[in-house]
Amino acid sequence: MATVGVEEEYLLIDPATGRLAPQGEKVRAAVGLEPFVAADEVQPELLQAQIEVATPVCATLDEVRGHLRRLRHAVAAAAKAQGCRIMVSGTPPSAQGLPVPVTDKTRYQAMQRQAPQLVAEQMVNGMHVHVAVPSRRVGVDVLNRIRLWLPTLTAMGANSPLWEGHDTGFASWRTIIFDRWPVSGVPPHFADERDYDRRVRRLLSAGVISDTGQLYWQARLSENYPTVELRCLDVQLRTDDAVMFAGLVRALVATELSATGSRSRAPEPAPELVQAEMWQAARYGLSGELIDPDGRRRPARDAVNRFLEHVSPALEAAGDADEVTTLLGRLLQRGTGADRQRQALAAGGLGAVTDLVTGLGAAP
Repeated sequence: MATVGVEEEYLLIDPATGRLAPQGEKVRAAVGLEPFVAADEVQPELLQAQIEVATPVCATLDEVRGHLRRLRHAVAAAAKAQGCRIMVSGTPPSAQGLPVPVTDKTRYQAMQRQAPQLVAEQMVNGMHVHVAVPSRRVGVDVLNRIRLWLPTLTAMGANSPLWEGHDTGFASWRTIIFDRWPVSGVPPHFADERDYDRRVRRLLSAGVISDTGQLYWQARLSENYPTVELRCLDVQLRTDDAVMFAGLVRALVATELSATGSRSRAPEPAPELVQAEMWQAARYGLSGELIDPDGRRRPARDAVNRFLEHVSPALEAAGDADEVTTLLGRLLQRGTGADRQRQALAAGGLGAVTDLVTGLGAAP
């Protein structure tokens, strides 16, 4: 099976006020004192109240789990030492007031000049899964095939229902926020890797994006690693849910890798239908109906079962089937992160939500 790596983004929050805490550099420095954290495993992000971790390349889900637990624990401990907490939610639940300062990096300052209000509202946390592919040519074919399943994964991973102190009505408000950037949403269908590269060069030469890091598609080729990078997931409340998604995404890529050698062309659904599918997933998560890859509405759990059926042979081949299906059953029983945030809000208000999204920072 292909190797896999996971990146997670966390916001730093003042537990007393619920406001974001611009302590990113101090937290990174404190994490650097940990004896078991490498320098490149903890990185700054766009806002000074945000931090990102990245696992090493992993061959098994046990490795993914071990690294995520280690990194979550280290960052949570460093944040606590600076008087703040890490928040494992796609968006901050409480109202934030003044904008959070932007990290002092040239590309981040350029983004703020380009789109100041979008940057001010970029208080979002995602989970990115990298899966190795043998070449860019194969990677583009895989992108063309996995794009059909991105809405289903978005619905399953929804963990951002609240914004500025109220329920948005969306399960993944982070998805809606990200879709406002000029290059975002489900990636288009590409003819081949030359087409992919040509279209990216056009975006760069037109000045629409300043670098390939601003390709905010829900899936893309990584420019730093020989991987396909899936980016549609909100950061997860529980480490085990993150591990489950790492297994599902790897199985999806493996499934589509096996199809790249066939003569079958990747499906090309109408762009407006794909956009509607993603909107529906962000709106309802698993609490309503989803639009499946054939364009039909069906109960969300039926869509999840169809996705699981699609990737099951690859899960079996990797030896991940038992673990992933058990974790998926637990997710369907307990609900998504969005469901759990809403339950906390109903039971104890915003304070209970803050406890939920900060109290699980170092938990499995």
